[in-house]
Amino acid sequence: MTRTRILSTVALALAASVSLSSRALAAQCGSSAAGYEGWKQQFAGEARAKGISPNTIAALMATNYAQATINADRGQRSFQLTLEQFLAKRGAPAIVAKGRKLKQSQGALFASIQQRYGVPPGPLLAIWGMETGFGTQRGNQNMLASIATLAYDCRRSELFKAELMDILRVIERGDIAAQDLRGSWAGELGQTQFLPTHYFNYAVDYDGDGHRNLLRSAPDVIGSTANYIATGLKWRRGEPWLQEVRVPHNLPWEQTDLSTKHPRSKWAAWGVTYPDGKPLPNDDLPASVLLPMGRTGPAFMAYPNFAAYTEWNNSLIYATTAGYLATRIAGAAPMRQPAQPVAQLQFAEIKELQQLLARAGHNVGKIDGVLGQQSRIAVKAMQQKYGMPADSWPTAELLARMRGPGAQAQPAGALMPQAR
Repeated sequence: MTRTRILSTVALALAASVSLSSRALAAQCGSSAAGYEGWKQQFAGEARAKGISPNTIAALMATNYAQATINADRGQRSFQLTLEQFLAKRGAPAIVAKGRKLKQSQGALFASIQQRYGVPPGPLLAIWGMETGFGTQRGNQNMLASIATLAYDCRRSELFKAELMDILRVIERGDIAAQDLRGSWAGELGQTQFLPTHYFNYAVDYDGDGHRNLLRSAPDVIGSTANYIATGLKWRRGEPWLQEVRVPHNLPWEQTDLSTKHPRSKWAAWGVTYPDGKPLPNDDLPASVLLPMGRTGPAFMAYPNFAAYTEWNNSLIYATTAGYLATRIAGAAPMRQPAQPVAQLQFAEIKELQQLLARAGHNVGKIDGVLGQQSRIAVKAMQQKYGMPADSWPTAELLARMRGPGAQAQPAGALMPQAR
């Protein structure tokens, strides 16, 4: 073999090696803009193999790495708030007032949708108001860039790769043009913030114009949201979702929280009533008693339909807020004020408590200072262990017990002002 042919063979082998290395690198996730262009090339090949056209793929290839999306993803803090704080932050009175006006002015539309899907106006309007202020606050981010960046990012790559493929399918189907995809940083679309997979699977053309447009068509927005709640989240037609209740001082607190369900008749036998003291129906409808701020705060009866809210957004504070606002739009009175301000641990203290709970063998999920459902279950278990009222609400007393007698004294908790 001549020197030229040897060099040529070596060059080809090196080129093949570099090509394989590049493809392997492109297939990996990344935590910075480096590698994003190569990753897009690799994903474009997957999209082509699934029938996505060159024009739609060109829109993907034109996107840039969205650093603002990553910054926002890492900095979420809203769900560290209490129920009262979150209600205030989301502008609860304005959502209720606007929701009631829309329910009246668009009565025929909501009646048609309820007849078809079984979902009443309250839940639809509460979610619409919370997500985008009834379509007025959708954001102006390049959604295709946001979704592609989250698909490339290492934190939730597999989840958002599926979402990226489905937003390409939405574009391909002709629902929305790529240049019109403007919205929030989180990759959610339209006036009720559908993930692309939900858009692709549940969006409906309710106004009959031939397009499923969740950006600009209110009938499409409301109809699609009802279809997703009814079909995807298994809404139970004609049943309630959340109701405020009054709980007695001697309630078996360990029976409260979403993890435990009893017939409504059993809660009634334990002394749970409506807020005005009227008795609950003596029936077998399953329900949980939810104490989002512990036994001295507001109390709610959560029914099977409440699961639609927790699946829509797995933050308990978000779900409770949405469910409560839906009841208010439907005509319920404002929730009662606690007799005394509710004491709340500070962010650093909740995080410390999560660390102590994890050290004691409990699964609290991510140690992040946010009181999620796993943390609440762990708090309840430790309250039971120490013989405390097991209402799943972290208190200064529980934190002190878990720190142990030799721990250095630290500030523990702050009083939350009553909601106005």
